[in-house]
Amino acid sequence: MKKKGMAAIGIIGIIAAIAIVIFGFYFSAHNSIVALENEVDQKASDIKTQLQRRADLIPNLVDTVKGYMSHEEKIINEITEARKDISGASTIKELSAANDKLNTALNNLNVIVENYPDLESSENFINLQDELAGTENRIATSRKDYNEAVKDYNTKIESIPTSIVAGMMGKQKKEFFEVTDKSKEEVPSVNFDNADSK
Repeated sequence: MKKKGMAAIGIIGIIAAIAIVIFGFYFSAHNSIVALENEVDQKASDIKTQLQRRADLIPNLVDTVKGYMSHEEKIINEITEARKDISGASTIKELSAANDKLNTALNNLNVIVENYPDLESSENFINLQDELAGTENRIATSRKDYNEAVKDYNTKIESIPTSIVAGMMGKQKKEFFEVTDKSKEEVPSVNFDNADSK
């Protein structure tokens, strides 16, 4: 009888130890997934902040450009529309598409500006150019940091045995902030100086 009682206590002790290990693993995995997801969200917010900062510079750029190239209405409308898309984006995919649209519009503007030497030498325009260049660098850094955070998160939720906990939590892979055109992977040119023609 004593042996059966001791065996039962031993089995209960083993079951309790296994349960503690399982719960310990679950909570550890849960907390690490939450921390990585929060990191992804914070990095996404950083991208949105930098893109919004650039979008906030656009009205000044448009006002400066309008005075010199009033008949270039199409490019001004493209820039304004792209700026609205950034402000209205609610997902990383939408934000990435809006960013590509704004990059294209700014690159088109770069080509057109070369035909306006007075605009290129305008102090206001040069200051905006400098601010945009600085913002472009911050956007590139934010995008890199975000994509690294997404990689870490996706790796965590797809790795065994953490994937089991991620599945129980209903966690899905996060999207990378991608550019649609390989030529846009580099920081878009916002250097409006036409040094070759001077």
